[in-house]
Amino acid sequence: MQDLAAAGSMFEAAFRSGRMVDLILVGVALEALLIYWLRRCCNRGPGLAAVWPTIASGALLMLATRAALTQAWWGWIGLLLALAGLTHVLDLALRPRHRR
Repeated sequence: MQDLAAAGSMFEAAFRSGRMVDLILVGVALEALLIYWLRRCCNRGPGLAAVWPTIASGALLMLATRAALTQAWWGWIGLLLALAGLTHVLDLALRPRHRR
């Protein structure tokens, strides 16, 4: 039972400090590098140019989450959310339209 409590305490600390979000952001960066590499070396996948708005909006949402978890000033949280919204709109505008 103590091991479970210790694990819970460890995860709580990782979330409160924002380190869990940092870990997820590293994963997103690795994903972007993989997308770039697959397109460049193997000519597979959409390429980074096609997905950067999606990656950027997700990363900005993660940064806003990190800011909120670490109790940053509300202005920074709002700015990150606004930038995430703008990149999401850009993502939608740049996506190819499927014809019916």
